[in-house]
Amino acid sequence: MHTTPASLRRRRLVQGLAASPVLGLPALARAQGKPIRIGYISPLTGPLAPFGETDKYTVARIQTLLKDGLTINGTRHPVEILVRDSQSNPNKAAELAGNLILNEKVALMLPASTTDAINPVADQCELNGVPCLSSQAPWQSFVFPRGGSADKPFKWTYHFFWGLEDVLATFTSMWAQVPTNRKVGMLFPRNADGEAWGNKEWGLPPAVTKAGFQTVIPSSFQPLTNDFSAQIAEFKKNGVEIVGGITYPVDLKTFITQARQQQFKPKVVTVAAALLFPSGVESMGDLGNGMSTEVWWTPAFPFKSSLTGETGQKLAADWEAEMKKQWTQPLGYAHALWEVALDALKRAKDPTSREAIRQAIIETDLTTMAGPIRFKGGPTPNICKTPIVGGQWVRGQKYRYDLKIVDNVSGKLVPVEGKLQPIQA
Repeated sequence: MHTTPASLRRRRLVQGLAASPVLGLPALARAQGKPIRIGYISPLTGPLAPFGETDKYTVARIQTLLKDGLTINGTRHPVEILVRDSQSNPNKAAELAGNLILNEKVALMLPASTTDAINPVADQCELNGVPCLSSQAPWQSFVFPRGGSADKPFKWTYHFFWGLEDVLATFTSMWAQVPTNRKVGMLFPRNADGEAWGNKEWGLPPAVTKAGFQTVIPSSFQPLTNDFSAQIAEFKKNGVEIVGGITYPVDLKTFITQARQQQFKPKVVTVAAALLFPSGVESMGDLGNGMSTEVWWTPAFPFKSSLTGETGQKLAADWEAEMKKQWTQPLGYAHALWEVALDALKRAKDPTSREAIRQAIIETDLTTMAGPIRFKGGPTPNICKTPIVGGQWVRGQKYRYDLKIVDNVSGKLVPVEGKLQPIQA
């Protein structure tokens, strides 16, 4: 039978993990333990599906690694990963979480990617006493809308990612590189992310004002809208030369297309979420050139996987070889989430006990593909902050656009490759 390159890579990966200190898969396990059930909720379909793409890919890799179970203290535990599609709907995510907790009896929950999936699942876990690990949403979006604080921490839900203070410092540092009138128009959707980013106390507006820019804040837009005329008119009226905020890819494409049609041509467009993905930039055609964004992870991050020992370059190369498309930022975090989860299970006194897993999560001290993860010392006891840099999409060689690092004020881990350039009209 002919062995495909993808299957050969998987086989070698599994073989290489046979003696892994995290997975611990010895040739002869001494006893058969109880199954460990893990709930995994991701936006596999709907407008947030670009995030779910790396989740689905990573889960398939992890399932291959865990096909013989997880051996802890000489006992081999079968691992069942129960993957569910939130359909990019917060209500669906909450419903799925409730079923996984109450009917499927999962011992650990991993809501993967975006506030719309994470927060409703985390709320269900907090309510029902289930340990929950998440990432890929600013920590403020995880803590504050759910009523948490440093004085009132959560018991069961833990999250690692950068904070709005870090990305906002990155945005304003990038903008200062380009000569403009320093007028910034804001784009915020009517959802949890938009409320967090648009918060007047700790969101983008006060940070922009503090950095010496003037804000123009039109009404928030409904996700998946087909009309940005009101926002564009407000920006034109006030002479906006910089656009900042957060959108999903389909909304940014609509906005940029209509802005060009209505003769609104900002010098800088720096939008979170939508510009993470090569597909989102490519979908805008020539209008994607010069767009800028936060950069969570790149293959250049100087960390290795605690599961496999592979570098970011190797992780990205495997993705590109198997998926036949350019690497994407959430890939590193999708992998890191499993690093933290399996490390906690390995250290738990009883990997089938929710309380024991929670205690192991609290004591996490692990360097992952996304950086060091330690929940002790975070802004709240439930949070670990990770690094972030700023990037700009420029014409590429192998692919239509490449992501060029242009600012590292919030993360000195990755060297800059140039300065932010104004968008060419």
